[in-house]
Amino acid sequence: MHFDTRLSQDTVKQTERHTMSLADAARAVRANAYAPYSNFKVGAAIRAVSGEVFSGCNVENVAYPEGTCAEAGAIAAMVAAGQTRLTEVYVIADSPAPVPPCGGCRQKLMEFGEADTRVTLATTEGREASYTLAELLPGAFANAHMDKA
Repeated sequence: MHFDTRLSQDTVKQTERHTMSLADAARAVRANAYAPYSNFKVGAAIRAVSGEVFSGCNVENVAYPEGTCAEAGAIAAMVAAGQTRLTEVYVIADSPAPVPPCGGCRQKLMEFGEADTRVTLATTEGREASYTLAELLPGAFANAHMDKA
C-alpha cells in the first residue's frame, strides 16, 4: 500500500488558521475591503476557541445601511465553519487612532465572546489599544435579560 504523505489543501489551510497571528490576518484581509464610497478599509480577525483564525473586511454598498462591517464578516466566517465561540479579536483601520467596533458589532462580538474577551484595536501605522468586551460594551444586552420571556 502507498500512502500519500503530502498534506491536503484543507489540512494546510487549517494549520495556517491555527498558527496565523490575528494582526497578520486582519492586515491581510483589510486589503480586500470593498470601500469605494468611504475609502475607509477595515480588517478584523478573531480567534475561535479551537485556535483557528477567521477574518473579515468591511463591504460597502451604495445603499449605505446595507454594508457589512469587518467584525461581522469575521464572525460569519467563524459560524460558517461550525464554530460559535471566540477568544480574541483584532481590528485594524487606516485612522489616526485605533477605531472601536460600532455598537452593533460590539453586541455581535459579545454574543460569541465573554466579558473578558480581549479586543485589540490598531491603526495601519502601528498604534494599538486593548480592551475587554465588557469595557467596550458595558451593560450589554444578554440572554439573561429574556429569562421571563
